[in-house]
Order: sequence, then C-alpha cells, then structure tokens
Amino acid sequence: ASSLPIKSINHCNPILYFNQTPGFQPHPISRSPENISRMTESVPEARFYTDVDALQELGISAQDIKKLKDGGFATIKAVLTASRKQLTSLKGISEIKVEKIKDSASKLSGPLFKTGSDVLVDREKIITLSTGSKAVDAMLGGGIQSQSITEVYGEFRCGKTQICHTLCVTAQLPPEMGGGGGKAAYIDTEGTFRPERIRTIADRFGMDPEAVLDNIIVGRAANSEHQMELIVHLAAKFAEDGTFRLLIVDSIMALFRVDFSGRGELSERQQKLNQMLARLTRISEEFNLCIFLTNQVQADPGAASMFAGADKKPVGGHVLAHAASTRISLRKGRGDERVAKLCDSPDMPEGEASYKIATGGIEDC
Repeated sequence: ASSLPIKSINHCNPILYFNQTPGFQPHPISRSPENISRMTESVPEARFYTDVDALQELGISAQDIKKLKDGGFATIKAVLTASRKQLTSLKGISEIKVEKIKDSASKLSGPLFKTGSDVLVDREKIITLSTGSKAVDAMLGGGIQSQSITEVYGEFRCGKTQICHTLCVTAQLPPEMGGGGGKAAYIDTEGTFRPERIRTIADRFGMDPEAVLDNIIVGRAANSEHQMELIVHLAAKFAEDGTFRLLIVDSIMALFRVDFSGRGELSERQQKLNQMLARLTRISEEFNLCIFLTNQVQADPGAASMFAGADKKPVGGHVLAHAASTRISLRKGRGDERVAKLCDSPDMPEGEASYKIATGGIEDC
C-alpha cells in the first residue's frame, strides 16, 4: 500500500543533557553520548491517511468540506466509514450531498478488501510506546501499541495517571528509544494533569522539559458531551498536524458516572459510551495513534476474594471491555511496589509485571 510522506518532525527535538537531578536514576538511553545526535534528528514517518480536502478536486465544495471537518470527519477513511445518518446529522449536509460525498470518497480510497500480505504491511507500521518500565513493556510485547485502544484500570494510587504522564514523555522519544517521535494529546476529566510532573519525568529521560511540554496539548472535559466534543475536535487537529502519536483520556468513565446515575439511565449511558469508543477506535486506525484510557473500578461483591483485587471490577461493562484491545489491571503490592496484570491482549499471553512510581515516573522495582 502506497503512502504519502509528511513533514519531518524538526519542531519536536527533545535535547539530551547529563546534569541529571540527584536522587533518582536516569533512564539508560540518556547515558549514551551518541544518543545526543539521534535525538536531534528528524524522524521520517509515512502519512497514514488522506485528508478530506482531497474531495475538493472531485467537485465537493470547500464549505461542505469544512462542515465535514467540524463534525470530526477529517479524512477520506472517516467519511467512508461514517454512516449516512451520521453525515446527514451535520448542519447543511443533505442526503443528496451525502451520496455525492460518499461516491467521491470511494474514488480516492483503496480496495474494500486487502490481502493478508497487505494487512501485514499495515501492521508493520504500528508504533510502540514505552511505559517507562522494562518489565511492563516486556509483558505488553514492547509497550503500548498504536491502531488500538489500551485500557488500564485500578483503584486510587496504583499509578494510572502516572503512567499517562510517563507516556506523554516517551511518546516524544525517537522510535529506536521506545518512543513515537511525535506529540501527545491529553483529555483530562478529573483535573489530574500536572505539568510539573512532566518536567521531572522529562529530566529522567534527559529531555528539555519546556520542549516536552510544548508538544503536549491538554483539554479539560466538563461533562461527557464535552468529552465527545473534544475528541471530535482532536480528529480535525490530527488531520492538520500528522505528528501526533498518543491520545490519552484520563479517565474515560468518570464523567459518564456523574452524568448518568441509576439503572434507569444505564442503557443511554452505554449507548453514548459505545459511540465515543467507536470514534476513538476509528481515530486510532486513521492516524496510527496509541489510544490510552484510564478507568475506575467498582466493588464486585459476587466475586471470589481469595485473589488480590478480585473483589473489584472495571466500570463500563461489556461495551468498554469489547472496545479495548488490551486491558491492564493495576493493584498495590508490598511497600512501593505496584503490580500490572495483562488481562486481555490479542497477541500476548496473560502475565504480571512489577513497577514503582518514582520521581522520574514509572520505573522498574
């Protein structure tokens, strides 16, 4: 499958330096002087999508293209995979226009079916981001993968948000160093994003804290509807700037639990959650992004309690369970130890790994 080149990421150049802050161990990649030149090199990447602007060449007006973008349909694939009902819900887009838009988009897309070899080529473009812990990375087969959703859940103080902050930094490392060589987007639903934390984690990896912060965009969601609006806005942002490698939602269910309470609203909640997760899945595939969701847990009185954490289950039910390709549960261990358990993965067996929350983010025990 052919791909279009994008601009090299010259603006995303974390600078290594070696006067590490005393009191914690720098990451191994920052010890090697030859890595200085690597960190300042641009990272060539293949453009993974076709912008919806290409429809203008086939007679679709600039006004209608803007309406598509405003609705979160910023790529040809997004238009093709959207239902006619979704497109006609956009203001000013009639059924006749939808037919013309769909027909034009189909002319710009590839074949409806691919061979197994073509799928393998697409899989080779997957980006893997380090969590900061070699043990956790090994359990995951290298780290958090793009083109899919990864969900991590656990009770408070297990390190969910700390993993998010660490990923915001590692996403900016070059691929050969466990990163994606790009930017990160962070949807904060609980007010837990801390730029000061990003600074200390950047220090650990020997990166310029200001450059790292400049390559993270943060949106504070006020309710579940606003959360969806932020995701739609990001889809257009990703199409404009092809250097994003990570989208974090911390946490995915917090605002849904506030907006929908009681069994009477459960069906509506799950329906809206399903729509949001479908949009996130599409975004991950369109832009070759790593989607990382944190989730809360609730008591499960009917579960056997002979195993640690067995009396807790993640919020969101089967809808969230089916949407997440990889599910990781976190629990507290002895002392500072935390334990990550891989509960579900399409290509890795179940397993456990220990880690700790340190000044420099998530690290091995």
